[in-house]
Amino acid sequence: MAEDLLEVIETGAPAATASVIWMHGLGASGHDFEPIVPQLGLPDQAPVRFVFPHAPAQPVTLNAGVSMPAWYDVYGLTAGTPQDAAGLDRAAGWIGALIAREIERGVAADRIVLAGFSQGGAVALHTGLRYPSRLAGVMGLSTYLPVKDRVAEAGAPANRETPIFLAHGQYDGVLGFDLGIASRDALQTLGYTVDWHEYPMEHQVCLEEVQAIGAWLTRVLAL
Repeated sequence: MAEDLLEVIETGAPAATASVIWMHGLGASGHDFEPIVPQLGLPDQAPVRFVFPHAPAQPVTLNAGVSMPAWYDVYGLTAGTPQDAAGLDRAAGWIGALIAREIERGVAADRIVLAGFSQGGAVALHTGLRYPSRLAGVMGLSTYLPVKDRVAEAGAPANRETPIFLAHGQYDGVLGFDLGIASRDALQTLGYTVDWHEYPMEHQVCLEEVQAIGAWLTRVLAL
């Protein structure tokens, strides 16, 4: 898998000068966020390509070892539970390969946004903070900062000032609101610029959030 590109769904401008690589959550697929693109309210004919990769199926410990689409293994959702650092690094390699393909297709690294929901958001943060070249932005929805104790050492200088969009539901029963707050605070303590949004919702995305995402993308991609 490390040598092969993930299967993806693509939508948006055929001749793009900017790209958004958007990762789905645990057990889902690249189709999950494809319908959101028209709701973002981006400028007409914005030259943006949206890339929605499918995570490969693998056994998930939290799911009693049953195989499902997953970016990495999950051992538990409570604070202090060990995390699959090797799996996160492997997933970062898959996303790095997709970034490389966008660059080969003429999109500069600093015109690429990494985005994701839930487990996909953790991968976006893990990959984006470590990527060696400046990215346009990193977006994490209803997610958390994985292996946060390693970010200070592993974070790439090129992305120390990259805009970060974080949003979380106040009633999230899957990844608690406290995980979102702790992730925001950890990033800000390390000097990252975080655009924080919270909504009275559960583990989901709401229309107000989608509109905020569209405004943020318009800004960081200078559309």
